[in-house]
Amino acid sequence: MSSLSTPLLVLVFVAGAAATWAAGIYLSSTTNSLDRRLNLGDALGGLILLAIAGTLPEIAIVASAALGGHLDLAVGNLIGGIAVQTLVLVALDFAAGADRPLSFLVGSLIPVLEALLVVVVLATVLAGAALPASVSVGGASPTSIAAVLLWLAGLWVVSRLQKQPMWKVSAVGSRPGRRTVRETHPHERRPYASWSTVLVAGVFAAASAVTLAAGVGLQESGNVLADRLGMQGAIFGATVLAAATALPELSSGIAAVRLGDHRLAVGDILGGNSFQITLFLLADLLAATPVIVAARHSDVWLGCAGLLMTGIVAAAVIARPQRTYLRLGIDSILLVAIYAAAVALLPQVT
Repeated sequence: MSSLSTPLLVLVFVAGAAATWAAGIYLSSTTNSLDRRLNLGDALGGLILLAIAGTLPEIAIVASAALGGHLDLAVGNLIGGIAVQTLVLVALDFAAGADRPLSFLVGSLIPVLEALLVVVVLATVLAGAALPASVSVGGASPTSIAAVLLWLAGLWVVSRLQKQPMWKVSAVGSRPGRRTVRETHPHERRPYASWSTVLVAGVFAAASAVTLAAGVGLQESGNVLADRLGMQGAIFGATVLAAATALPELSSGIAAVRLGDHRLAVGDILGGNSFQITLFLLADLLAATPVIVAARHSDVWLGCAGLLMTGIVAAAVIARPQRTYLRLGIDSILLVAIYAAAVALLPQVT
């Protein structure tokens, strides 16, 4: 794509983002339909498949960047994406209305566990930046392997507690919504109700193919654009590219909030964030070297911002702030302030 003019590159990037958004809508709806029919989320393997389906844009970008040797772009997208996707919760808070903040409505401690899982796997991977590339297991960083194992263990704990809660939470005034999308909702649209499972799977496969192709286009055009703009690939991947791949989460999250599924909306964002970090292992295997060693100070900076933002989300779900300011809870305002400050100070991080 280096032969294309800058306007054409911008057009390719915008088209890739639009395709990611559109395909993401179909991916979300067909995934929910297949989940209901096949009970995918009832087992650990099903939860892993659902996590993969929800992170296809990141998988495409990371795989393309790793195979192309653009390790800084892969690292920036994975780490910086945590802060960007956590920022999506601000939009969901706004969509929840002016009555109560989204964090007040959640009424469950499951998202707190999911937030802690994000902190655990992200901190584990960031620690790998201190190790030399020579410290590897089959070409993969030990921290990438550890992050996957910790994620699997955390996923099992969350799944077990969803089925058999070991405590009861009294959250007066909360509206958590459904526990899973398989539960019936009177106002939910089910566009594939009359379709066969084979047809739904076909739409899912087509949406997956479009998402993967769009991800490759985003990575290739984004890498060239970053070079022409004089922007580090890590910074571009952590901001502009991460924002483009967060579009499906924004769309599906707003839809969940409008249905009143406040806990699911928050949990989907946090769950996607934790799984995204496990993609470091995929990047390592494709690049045949620990990718995290390509991390720059800017990646660590944004990674710490992501950790801080995740901690605020968990604290807000527990503290349950009641007031809104311009339709936002105080926690959402803090998320915006932290992200804005982190991005504003990025040029000073060397």
